[in-house]
Amino acid sequence: MSQFIQPHNHPIKFLLYLEWIMLGIIALIELVTWQLPPYPRQPLVNFICLVLFGIIGLELPKNQPLDKAIYTGLEIGFILVSSIWGGIRLAPLLIIILVIRNCFIFKGKSRLIITLFAFVLFVVSELYRVQNMPRPMGMPLLPPERFIFIFVSSIILFGLVVVFLQLLVDAVLSERESREELAQVNAQLRQYALRIEDIATLQERNRIAREIHDSLGHSLTVFNLHLEAALRLLESNPSEAKEFISEAKQLGATALKDVRQSVATLRSDIWRGQSLETAIASLVEDCYKSTGILPTFYLDLQQPIPAEVKMAIYRIIQESLTNICKYAIATEVEITIEAKTNVHLIVRDNGRGFNPNQNTTGFGLQGMRERTQVLGGKFKIVTAPAQGCQIIANFPLPTL
Repeated sequence: MSQFIQPHNHPIKFLLYLEWIMLGIIALIELVTWQLPPYPRQPLVNFICLVLFGIIGLELPKNQPLDKAIYTGLEIGFILVSSIWGGIRLAPLLIIILVIRNCFIFKGKSRLIITLFAFVLFVVSELYRVQNMPRPMGMPLLPPERFIFIFVSSIILFGLVVVFLQLLVDAVLSERESREELAQVNAQLRQYALRIEDIATLQERNRIAREIHDSLGHSLTVFNLHLEAALRLLESNPSEAKEFISEAKQLGATALKDVRQSVATLRSDIWRGQSLETAIASLVEDCYKSTGILPTFYLDLQQPIPAEVKMAIYRIIQESLTNICKYAIATEVEITIEAKTNVHLIVRDNGRGFNPNQNTTGFGLQGMRERTQVLGGKFKIVTAPAQGCQIIANFPLPTL
């Protein structure tokens, strides 16, 4: 059953309903004109053909060529029997239904061949109907030119209807396929975004783990060594033991600060209802408390910034200030954020700088670069030994 199009998953429901309406109209006309002239008819045969024609329309073959050939042969057989033997009225409606179904069953040249065959079938059935139509007594004959005009007009009208149906179904199917492809692309993009988020989270955890190992682990190791030395010297040299204890206390305070910083970084909700300006001001204040350096902060937002860009800006500034506090030995720090045609971020310090060809593979710098590139932005580091450092990130803004 998976190789058939069923009513509940029909590509264009209104065409299916139109098909049922046309079959109902044909059946109603047959019922009303049961005993009416002008030519011999077999109403029972017509009703049987209509019922069978409607039943096979409930499921359309989708994949197998043999199923399509048998299905189309049955349709054409019912039309020929009801038209030639049964003398059914409104036979062109059955051919139109055949054309509609053909649009969903076949593609390309196969569809064109079946459509041309349906057109020829219409012409042949009309010729047969005209040739076998008895003329009631007293009814005058139509002039030949008048008859030819009506016959040709009906053929042209039917051809235009067939072409219109082909174009309509093609347009609707193309639009439906585009929506489905777009939905698949959106689903893939959501999966990629989740995957990137997972990777970014994993990298952030690895970075924090490395920070804990390098800073906190080192501080606690030295702290333990100082305490052991103090215990050994406590009785023989109390003054030197006191010095070791004082240094151990400082190391403990440093380790505690590192722990608090790591916990703050791990917080899932860094905003807590704050604006970007307030969140960055909090980072500036933390930097001032830790180092005594008060970064200058300039913010010019002429355009609204998406939430994901705000998060990237916050994390880049956070990582930049962390690196400045630990390694730069700076006395001045400037943070600039501008949002005009795009978002422009600069974090500059006058510290000792570094060689960018040797120190760009760490977790921090690599993480900043990846955050920027994931959002379609550009990341740049301008630095040299003894010449300070500039972290530059540009993010595109969505066009309205």
